[in-house]
Amino acid sequence: MTGPKDATSARATLEHAAAYAVRFRDKSLPVTPRGDSDDLRHAFCVPMSDDRRDPRAVIDELIAAVEPGLVGNTQANFFAWVMGGSAPTGVAADWLTSIWGQNAAIFQTSPAAAVAEEAVTAWLLELLDLPPDCSVGFVTGATMAGFVCLAAARTEVLRRAGHDFEAEGLHGAPRIHVFLSDDAHVSNIAALRYLGFGDSALVRVPSDAQGLMHVDRLQELIAGISGPKIIISQAGHINSGGMEPFARIADLSNAHRAWHHVDGAFGLWARVLPEMRDLMHGCDAADSWSVDGHKWLQIPYDSGFAIVRNSAAHRRAMAMSAAYLNRDEGDGRNPSEFNPELSRRARGFAAWAVLRELGRNGVRDMISGHCSFAAVLAQRLGTLPGVRVLNDVRLNQVAVALDGISPGARAHAVDRLSALLNEEFGQFVRPTIWKEQPILRISIISPATTRTEVERLADAIGSAWRRAGLPACADDQAPA
Repeated sequence: MTGPKDATSARATLEHAAAYAVRFRDKSLPVTPRGDSDDLRHAFCVPMSDDRRDPRAVIDELIAAVEPGLVGNTQANFFAWVMGGSAPTGVAADWLTSIWGQNAAIFQTSPAAAVAEEAVTAWLLELLDLPPDCSVGFVTGATMAGFVCLAAARTEVLRRAGHDFEAEGLHGAPRIHVFLSDDAHVSNIAALRYLGFGDSALVRVPSDAQGLMHVDRLQELIAGISGPKIIISQAGHINSGGMEPFARIADLSNAHRAWHHVDGAFGLWARVLPEMRDLMHGCDAADSWSVDGHKWLQIPYDSGFAIVRNSAAHRRAMAMSAAYLNRDEGDGRNPSEFNPELSRRARGFAAWAVLRELGRNGVRDMISGHCSFAAVLAQRLGTLPGVRVLNDVRLNQVAVALDGISPGARAHAVDRLSALLNEEFGQFVRPTIWKEQPILRISIISPATTRTEVERLADAIGSAWRRAGLPACADDQAPA
């Protein structure tokens, strides 16, 4: 039993943490972590104490341990990955979610959590201009959203082939083939593996310079394979931001009775922009869509949405039943019918708060702004000698390669450029490999980023390039 002293201590601890949180968002922190793994282990990996400790002291110890290992994805000069910045309204709602301590398993465990999800479902489908009768699962992110959608796809394409997956599982099931670009995001491969699909079940369609599948080759490949089929297309390639030709893929899906899933982790949000309609044509004809909330929508981690046209297939794939999971006739949405979890966080509260604050125009303005900033950056970088933008910049991604350097030296040059930008110019970028060449992949996603920060990044890339002496490098030498 708790007494007045415990209640006072709890209030003081919460106020202490809240005061720090407000100060933290006002700080200008390094975008790259200050501490290395040894520093962090020294702070975290301490012997477990025998006795209770003062809770405010524990919070202070946690802050001191954490801060040196934080990455600055809430800041304006963060360009390394497609990671959202946790909008303050969403953070406040997320605090309340923890305070309320609701288990969003079924309607009866938290009617408020269930109805918040109903409201957000309607808003999402309206914003994304998807069929209003789609069902939506609130999950941790696009990887689990893909898992849910592809689980629904698996059970449905087997049902069409006359196999009862719910009764028989995969035993005796006809072989399913999954068609996707050879440059598809790894999260799709992970989700498929969780669902029992090995590499031999995947038909990897050759991709173009933007990482998008050649649909003529898809047409040839799918025509030569019988049995149940799933097609995975991309809305927003991770490096190019490119969109696959959804209308043509939808026609092939219909002709072959295949399930068409769209991996739209961040790119699906382009559907809110009228100027992107040509890129997104036919996307709404798919059978399912996976999209993050914690990327472009800036909902605090973790947040993702599994959107499925066939609600019955969605429910079949996620169904859980037990006597204690009782449901009354008047109950509303049961969240666990659309997710692989039973006990889970009430993710709908933060999503509701962020969308309620932004409204349609706020979402559109934020996404349109990031896309326009990416175009500005690409234009600025196009004037730098030795720098080449590889992708057709329509979304928020800019893929930067270095020219005038021998292939063997490029990886070192990109690493050197990245290190200078991070350490001396305060611009958080990271190198990667795409199409077998090293690049800087720049993602414009932070809500704090403005055109000014993007122009500073362009200037920094030019200065870092000159600082590294890259244009003067001989073709057979690594940069100094």
